[in-house]
Amino acid sequence: MKKLMVGMALTATLATAVTPGFGSTGGNQEKAYAAATVTYKVTASKLNVRSGAGTTYGIIGSVVKGQTLSVMSKSGSWYKINYNGRTGYVSSDYVQASGTATPPAESTTYTVTASTLNVRSGAGTNYASIGSVTKGQKLSVVSKSGSWYKINYNGRTGYVSSDYVQASGTTTPPAESTMYTVTASTLNVRSGAGTNYASIGSVTKGQKLSVVSKSGSWYKINYNGRTGYVSSDYVQASATTSPKLVVDSFKTLGNAHQVILVTADNYDTKSAKIQTFEKVDGKWKQVLTANGVLGQKGFALSKKEGDMESPTGKYTIGTAFGRYANPGTKLPYRKITANDVWVDDSKSSLYNTWQQKPANGRWTSAENMDIPAYDYGFVINYNESRTPGKGSAIFFHVGTNYTAGCTATSKEQVVSILKWLNPEKNPVIIQSPVSELDKY
Repeated sequence: MKKLMVGMALTATLATAVTPGFGSTGGNQEKAYAAATVTYKVTASKLNVRSGAGTTYGIIGSVVKGQTLSVMSKSGSWYKINYNGRTGYVSSDYVQASGTATPPAESTTYTVTASTLNVRSGAGTNYASIGSVTKGQKLSVVSKSGSWYKINYNGRTGYVSSDYVQASGTTTPPAESTMYTVTASTLNVRSGAGTNYASIGSVTKGQKLSVVSKSGSWYKINYNGRTGYVSSDYVQASATTSPKLVVDSFKTLGNAHQVILVTADNYDTKSAKIQTFEKVDGKWKQVLTANGVLGQKGFALSKKEGDMESPTGKYTIGTAFGRYANPGTKLPYRKITANDVWVDDSKSSLYNTWQQKPANGRWTSAENMDIPAYDYGFVINYNESRTPGKGSAIFFHVGTNYTAGCTATSKEQVVSILKWLNPEKNPVIIQSPVSELDKY
């Protein structure tokens, strides 16, 4: 096996601050530090190198324990590396970094998907609209606050709903922080993340900063309407940079490390919000937000066969299915044929099971599986005891209007979720009105 070229270690040049006492003279004398070197080494006995940032991408080779990697950037939980002269990706779970620097996140383009999207002064519909953007427009995303993207809008700060913005790539913008305070008497603001960049101004002790992100030991900030950088050595963050997620308060998740959360404003609406979360290094992270639909009559207080309502509750996830080849899911996958049906006859011994025609007297009614709504989807493990009349054929599938009791969203989102689901992470789906989330 060829060895990787020993990587040019990532470095982070520690920041500089104005020495207290020199702020009023104009002769700002600065402190210099040696660059901090970070080494990335493989900790697994053998680690696959893939062509993209995910297990769905092909394997282009492997690296072995103790090998040093040339890390270029980070994409989600994957490191982008130089591998024998080409680009490869390895899971960051099996790579140990010595040092404190973080590789830069890969660039991501954010595009508006709605015909017209309001830009608001804060992260919520209760804030005033300060303008709008249109379909196809590219956005400069600064950070994410809940389900809102903070953007640069005509030289000022604005917020847009993330439901109507498509990100190409896997990088998530940094979460906003509550407050950053300058601790040095005077601190230079530079045009880039290093002392070799020109000073574009300064901030003083006690001043509050609007921090966009962190690059090595430098904070990227909004400074008088432009981008600047300050040393993180002289800036104090007084609150966590990660907003609290709804799943952080759930107490019934057990060993589930992936959650699909389907919520509605009340029991009677067919419109739903779909969110996915994954637990990484003991911390929940939000992965996706999408619009979805429920049964025609909304959520069910007590699900019954044929009531056109979707069941509430927490359920495990069963077989993935589709009328086409496996789109890349790790779940067990079954391709639908013209003879496939799901038995909804409560009097049949095969009630709430996947079967094949002909019936031959085994049931009197069954749902045809070979339909466009089931182009892709997965089984929600509801009524596994197959109690007669309690409901059958509860799926997560393709659809944008309403269902007969399932949960649905666009084909693009269904495929995205299927690719993300990993049975090793014990995924569950929770369906509930927002007012009853405290049950979980």
